[in-house]
Amino acid sequence: MQIDLRSDTVTRPSTGMLKAMMSAEVGDDVFGDDPTVNALEKKCAEMFGMEQAVFCPSGTMTNQIAIKVHTQPGDELICEQSSHVYRYEGGGIAFNSGVSVRTVQGDRGRLNPEDIIPNINPDNAHFPKTQLVTIENTSNRGGGSCYSTATLKAISDICRKNKLKIHLDGARIFNALLVTGGNTLELGSLFDSISVCFSKGLGAPAGSVLIGNEKFIYKARRIRKVLGGGMRQSGIYASACIYALDNNIARLKEDHRRAKILESCLSNQPYVEKILPVETNIIIIHLQKTLETDTFVNYLAQNSLKAVSTGPQQVRFVTHLDFDDEQLAKACDILENFKKM
Repeated sequence: MQIDLRSDTVTRPSTGMLKAMMSAEVGDDVFGDDPTVNALEKKCAEMFGMEQAVFCPSGTMTNQIAIKVHTQPGDELICEQSSHVYRYEGGGIAFNSGVSVRTVQGDRGRLNPEDIIPNINPDNAHFPKTQLVTIENTSNRGGGSCYSTATLKAISDICRKNKLKIHLDGARIFNALLVTGGNTLELGSLFDSISVCFSKGLGAPAGSVLIGNEKFIYKARRIRKVLGGGMRQSGIYASACIYALDNNIARLKEDHRRAKILESCLSNQPYVEKILPVETNIIIIHLQKTLETDTFVNYLAQNSLKAVSTGPQQVRFVTHLDFDDEQLAKACDILENFKKM
């Protein structure tokens, strides 16, 4: 039995999703006539109470397009120091937008509202112009941590009062909403743009949408073209994303439940120094300093359990729709048996 907990991106389309893909009505999306893509974009825009959306291959592309639209070369954005847009998008902020980054130390990947104003540059030619705030919800490196609705409102208010744009990297936003009890319409009112990914917890093989107002999406489509993100019969992918929205949101609770069981299992192991609090589907452990990270990860792989190192003494596990209770029990056995070696 192979158990893959490296990420929630490793899932395969379900039978129902494959049927939806095979029967998708398609056209040429670059010409704007793929009806399934159009339906997905409309569905997502309405879901978040925003005007329009554009479908892209990946969340990295939607984030990078958003930054490019919101800024000019020489501007600066504010983000938490572990943010995906800063750490894991190949230097795209500099490469695509020519924008500098003010990183802020937050709380498990989350920006604190009170940290924003001190990091806004004065209107002075010596400094880049602070133009954008980006937040990630849930936070990948924060162990799937979530923002409360009150904190999001506070950050949004600060941005509005200081004439800053605000972008949400919502790669796992539905995981967050299931925990906080927030809703998509309220969320949409707090941001200038939102990126939503379908190839993580929602189980689609590819695809993300970028949502905003009409003017923003018009510019976003032009940048998508420049970045090579214009696709043709992409309704095949869009149908998988629609299926995911209709069928795979509520079941994210199962991923959270299994993640909590893994947390409990790992918390009892002598080789674990600490675990970041588990809120959603990501578990990040810190190993004891006497244990080499590679030794532990290799042991897991040799026993058919895949995980990834996210830094010195850090290992990440991510639960997903292809990880069931039988695999959970086996994973716990593997983790418990390491201490006997």
